Amino acid sequence: MPMNTTTEPALAWQEAALCAQAGPEFFFPAPGSSTREAKRLCGACEGRQACLEYALANDERFGVWGGLSEKERLKLRRESG
Repeated sequence: MPMNTTTEPALAWQEAALCAQAGPEFFFPAPGSSTREAKRLCGACEGRQACLEYALANDERFGVWGGLSEKERLKLRRESG
């Protein structure tokens, strides 16, 4: 979930991202809480793929990024690495 409002071309997706309109607790839920709503919002976001690529490239270990949880991103890294 991006919080930076930079205009750098590689991060331009952050400004229009749907998560920018929701609070961080939505994408960083308490342990054991559901990530379903965050993933649903990600699924409707045009920046989902760029967000996921950012999270993977920057080794984001917490929260929902690009529609995937921490465990799902770790699994994706293992499968592609």
